[in-house]
Amino acid sequence: MVATGMLQNPSVRNWLGGIVPAWTLLDQDSFEALRKPPSSGTSVITLAPDFSPDEIGQSAVTRNTLILLYAASAGSGLKLTTTGNLSRSVVADMIDLFTWPRFDKADAFRLHKVINEPDFLPLYFVRHVSESIRLLRQYKGHLKITPVGRLVLEDPGRQALQALLFHTVMWGINLDYLGRGLHDGWPQGDIGILLWSLSVSGNDWQSSDRLTRMCTIPLHGVLEAKWDSGTSMMEARVLRPLWWFGLLEYRREEVPGRRFAASHFYRKTPLFDRFLSFRVKLEGAAGPRH
Repeated sequence: MVATGMLQNPSVRNWLGGIVPAWTLLDQDSFEALRKPPSSGTSVITLAPDFSPDEIGQSAVTRNTLILLYAASAGSGLKLTTTGNLSRSVVADMIDLFTWPRFDKADAFRLHKVINEPDFLPLYFVRHVSESIRLLRQYKGHLKITPVGRLVLEDPGRQALQALLFHTVMWGINLDYLGRGLHDGWPQGDIGILLWSLSVSGNDWQSSDRLTRMCTIPLHGVLEAKWDSGTSMMEARVLRPLWWFGLLEYRREEVPGRRFAASHFYRKTPLFDRFLSFRVKLEGAAGPRH
């Protein structure tokens, strides 16, 4: 069993509450191999590069990235403010065009009379991911599509866009801002191990706190926190982005007697196992396992 010594630590045992993490089933070589991104030659993780139009439609990130790229490909591109944000008129257009899990346009305008780009997380997220991989670039006060961006508007680039975006989000950029900097990016640093753990733990509805303990490798700050900040960071940096990519589904249950409290539950969609595959061995197992 991987990390048996860690499981004897009283703080870890108290935090786990009797739950045995899924990753402890892995043999040591597979555990270490899952720490390498899919782009490495020795990776045991494969991302499907051949999404159909229907599958693209199930991923809010990929679907809306294409909307933004098409908009940026027209004319001189999308107008930017002097601070580098998309103009309010562009943001208003994207709010009408984007569809995103649990985003309600009416609710957004109840909170803001005018919505700027940083206030509209779906657009802010998609725009900055696209810029980070040079699908878009800023030029003379506009956000324009690049030659690479044009390639993903047509197959086979379009079919592989989910894999490109997912690889960038999970292994290529820092998602600290999604958790307001708490725990220094944790648990993103072990994303390969975490994704495999979800692949074997997320077949049925599981609460976010249970999935956190089944799938993550805790660090000292998480163990010693006065509140369950580990679960909050797991949701912010992993579970919700996987939901946005169409790989998890989500439901919420109100907590009886607590007006503003709710429990959050996630489970895999069929797209998870279609998109992600793993070549790993379990401790004592003879052959590779998903």
